[in-house]
Amino acid sequence: MGELIFVVIVTYNRKKLLMECLSAILSQTYSVSKILIIDNASTDGTFDELKKGKFLDLEVLEYIPLSKNSGGAGGFAYGMEYAFKSGADYVWMMDDDAMPYSDALEKLMIHATSNHIYGSLAVHGDNTAWTTYLLPVGKNIHIKNEIPDLSEVQSLPFLGFLTSKEIYQNIGLPDESYFIAADDTEYCMRAQKAGYKIYICGQSQIEHPKSDRYVVNIFSKKINCLKLVPWKRYYDTRNRIFIAKSYYGFKLYTQTIPSLVLRLLAALINESDRTAQIKAVFVGLYDGLTNKAGKRHDYWNL
Repeated sequence: MGELIFVVIVTYNRKKLLMECLSAILSQTYSVSKILIIDNASTDGTFDELKKGKFLDLEVLEYIPLSKNSGGAGGFAYGMEYAFKSGADYVWMMDDDAMPYSDALEKLMIHATSNHIYGSLAVHGDNTAWTTYLLPVGKNIHIKNEIPDLSEVQSLPFLGFLTSKEIYQNIGLPDESYFIAADDTEYCMRAQKAGYKIYICGQSQIEHPKSDRYVVNIFSKKINCLKLVPWKRYYDTRNRIFIAKSYYGFKLYTQTIPSLVLRLLAALINESDRTAQIKAVFVGLYDGLTNKAGKRHDYWNL
């Protein structure tokens, strides 16, 4: 079809996983125009490992080291902008722990158009790696074989995430102030607000570690929860507040904040480091409500 497809991989101190991800990208049955490695100031010898593996000799690959760790949000924002300004028609984005099946991009491009967002399905064995909410049936799906070849979804992670130059020109870049967590959710919501739809392509698959998730019933309310270390809990809490302030209006107070309290209760029942979990939620609430963005977990000693 002639479209220029750039792959954006954001990495930070996971050189072994990055090498495996690169090998999977280079084995794709659908050719890519450029592979951009956005290195969030790794200190584990990532550059030397790329050099040793002769990846830096490949014309298709471009290594872009950032001066500081800008988180997944900053890395994806930088990579997306760089790709589209370099002539990409589409950008396919993922973390360094993604292992695309060899036909993942081919199966994705069967459906792709420039006026919607499409995503590969992250899988772990027979399960989905992340909870996938299918809009047509209105429920969360956890088994990979239950995901249709094409289905509209509520949102997609930046994991096999395919977007176009048209969408970038219309809605801009991921919000790098999120640092990590929910930057992909916010981007999908912004796209939907602009009239674009979000689709999962069930036959385009990427092997990925499974999220550590559990369901709790508190006060007759069922909540899907993720096990998170305290510093990640902070960003999950703060960035949910950011999203609610941008998109939910008064529901920030009637739904989002109460749900965060319930999630904290669930974490205290099911997770360790309880004192740190409490601190993470409360400082996350404070920073969210007072608009303290960017990398902040080290400020709070989490």
